[in-house]
Amino acid sequence: MSRRIEIELTSSRPDGSWTWRAAGAREPKGVLDGTLLSQGSKPGDVVKAEAEFDIDGITIVSITQGRVKVDKVEKIALVGNDKPFEAVTQQLAKKDRGDRGDRRDRGDRRDRPARGDRPARGDGAPRDNDRRPRRDNAGTGDKPRGPRRPHFEAPPELPQRPKAKRLKPGSTNRKAVLSELPEDQRPIAELALQGMQTVRQRLKDANAALAAEGKPTMPEQSVLQMAENLLPRLRVADWLDRAEAARKELAELDLRDLRSVVAAANDPVIERAENCRELVAELRTGLTARADQEYQNWLQDIDAALGVGRIVRALKLAGQPPKAGAIFPDELGRRLAVATSQSLVADALADRWIAVLEAVAFAPIRAQVTVTSKPETITPDLAKTVERLGALLPQIAASLGIAVASTSHAPKPLRAVRPPAKKLPPKPPTAPKAAVVAEAAAEVVTEARSEVAVEVAIAIESPVEVAPEVAETPVAETPFTDEG
Repeated sequence: MSRRIEIELTSSRPDGSWTWRAAGAREPKGVLDGTLLSQGSKPGDVVKAEAEFDIDGITIVSITQGRVKVDKVEKIALVGNDKPFEAVTQQLAKKDRGDRGDRRDRGDRRDRPARGDRPARGDGAPRDNDRRPRRDNAGTGDKPRGPRRPHFEAPPELPQRPKAKRLKPGSTNRKAVLSELPEDQRPIAELALQGMQTVRQRLKDANAALAAEGKPTMPEQSVLQMAENLLPRLRVADWLDRAEAARKELAELDLRDLRSVVAAANDPVIERAENCRELVAELRTGLTARADQEYQNWLQDIDAALGVGRIVRALKLAGQPPKAGAIFPDELGRRLAVATSQSLVADALADRWIAVLEAVAFAPIRAQVTVTSKPETITPDLAKTVERLGALLPQIAASLGIAVASTSHAPKPLRAVRPPAKKLPPKPPTAPKAAVVAEAAAEVVTEARSEVAVEVAIAIESPVEVAPEVAETPVAETPFTDEG
């Protein structure tokens, strides 16, 4: 079976035969009969050949014309013209205005007769200038619309004061105290910061775990005595971390955090510490100044909200004083009560009534608020709100004719409803705390048995010898609070 291939003629022989090779090859491949080639063939021509492949080699059966290069470049002949050159121009036709005429010919509008003085229409019907009121469903099949709801324009917004910063204490002083302690005392010191009750519970759990494994337990009295000895230094260090952080943000710190730091300074341990006295005095002075400033800001915010008509905001601010027992000025209270009473009118929406009543129920002027006119319709939501707030607003409930049970308790303010949080995958189980404490206790016992030069080791190994020292220097257990 023959196959078509491309070959390249390499040379001609005297006997009329030609040598060839595959197109693109380096050496000659075979010999073909020269009679198969066309006249004018020369070495280097590439032609297509029908070849048969057998055991003896490749035999060329026939030759077809090879590829011929064709010049595909076409040229356009330019023929000159003896006529003179004329440029092409364009001119747009004028717009036909039809019968409208030119507006400039209409004259001045002020010279035209008034609409009422114009002549009658072409059909002879005179124009009636007095327009009749149009019915809502005139000419249409739509149903008549109901009464429109009264439009309520929101008062302008007021600039908000920057939010107070929360306390973020450091750990410099606490780490310094822990670094001075031996390694076996640090776990007990960290537990002592959480309170002596935590130390007792963890020690009990650790001894139970050690007893279950058959290991020696820790002497509770010695460990508790060590925690009590370490507790004063830890208290002072922990308070210094909080106090230094409060001093840095004294002008912007939240008053609740600042009060908690100053209240914790009343601890006798902190009062006796010399390095805390100056800081305590500075924080107390700063708390007094901040409380006075917050009180003035509170009154200014209420007055500003009342000035622009934001009654609900003013009532909510009045019910949130900066400190307990803050005195509300009589003049400002009178103005707020009058503005609140004037907002409870008959044409106000039920939602507006509910918002005002929810705010005024927890304001200091709730007893001075009265209803000037009853609402046109008492909706179920409004009635339910008045029943819930009836214990705080009995005069308003009586004005609206809503009975309130005498045994009803004072309600609490409503909280904002948060959207449901996305459920997170369950956390992997962690090792129980008792096991961690047991490991720490086992390390303490091991170090004690290796006779390290530590007081706890001596107390654990020979508690009888430590007893006289404890009796000579008794230490009273100091109450520990969460603020310390």
